[in-house]
Amino acid sequence: MQSIDASRQASALYRAHGPAAEVEVAAKIRACDAKGLRQEAEDWRLIQRALRELRH
Repeated sequence: MQSIDASRQASALYRAHGPAAEVEVAAKIRACDAKGLRQEAEDWRLIQRALRELRH
């Protein structure tokens, strides 16, 4: 995933979930890690970083 895509996803998640978006993303990361979906987990981590940048 490219950083621009992560930023768009982060913006959409924040609009939909507000501050709870970060909790949603963390849950997605844990679920992907548990299933061994490394690339998906990394994509969610990019979204998580973009979300944190939005909030600060």
